[in-house]
Amino acid sequence: MRQNLIFDFTVNKENNTVEVKREFAADLDLVWEAWTNPAILDQWWAPKPYRTETKSMNFREGGRWHYAMISPKGEKHWGVNDYLTIETQKGFSCMDAFSDENGTIDPNLPRTYWNNDFKQTGSTTFVTINARYNSLSDLEKVIEMGFKEGFSMALENLDQYLEAQFMLRRQNKTNNKARVCTYLNFAGNTEEAFLFYKSVFRTDFVGKGIQRFGDIPAVPGNPPVADAVKNMILHVELPITAHHILMATDAPKEMGFTLTLGNNMHISIEPDTREEAKRIFDELSAGGVVSMPLEDMFFGAYFGSFTDKFGINWMINYQND
Repeated sequence: MRQNLIFDFTVNKENNTVEVKREFAADLDLVWEAWTNPAILDQWWAPKPYRTETKSMNFREGGRWHYAMISPKGEKHWGVNDYLTIETQKGFSCMDAFSDENGTIDPNLPRTYWNNDFKQTGSTTFVTINARYNSLSDLEKVIEMGFKEGFSMALENLDQYLEAQFMLRRQNKTNNKARVCTYLNFAGNTEEAFLFYKSVFRTDFVGKGIQRFGDIPAVPGNPPVADAVKNMILHVELPITAHHILMATDAPKEMGFTLTLGNNMHISIEPDTREEAKRIFDELSAGGVVSMPLEDMFFGAYFGSFTDKFGINWMINYQND
């Protein structure tokens, strides 16, 4: 991840607003999904050691996100976000408020009017966030409650989530010879599984061998990898029968992943040309659901992923020269 990402936090007491300008080292579609998918929001929205738990979410104009921030002791602090306007992958506005478990708004605490704009800027995404309050006293109250510190920590969580997403997609391939691989996700026991597969197929790990989350380079300003995750597997490759390659990673919740048995396997196609990668992606994804459009990624690959119309998960990965 880049170490010089733009971050500006400005309080304007003349018009009761806070403006945050923030750059993320990821493509627009991935950043947009992180702000609009409740499963991903739950992974980064709360400053640590708090965590977020969504009770319900309907991301549409007139819809609502109802969630709780949960303390390490299990105390729940409820909030709602009422969506006002949405322009897909360009921006949305909403009204945030403190509430109870039933979604009833607390009139004694400030409400925040959010206006969030998203823009792709080369290989990064720039988000401009404007938070407006009804009065100066409301603004001063949320600042006193630690808005700047808490929101900054949440955005750092998002940095870590995006970094982990891209790290999982880095391939150890050194040429563009076509191959087909199977990519597996495990709930923390990748090493046990692959040592077993290694003994059955009597082959050795290839590429860089076993890579662990603790091998991710430290980036100043980003949260460190949690101790409970460091020894988990980031990436491993094992040839099996007929030169087929098994790849895998652990999918820890601490790094922003939600593993569901049944969606934990992808067929990874690595064509020998960029044109063939696009043809396969376009034709195979027809009628399916694209999770990541086929695009140039900052780690040097032309990559995309989707679930086809029959429910099968695919990755298309062409390594740029």
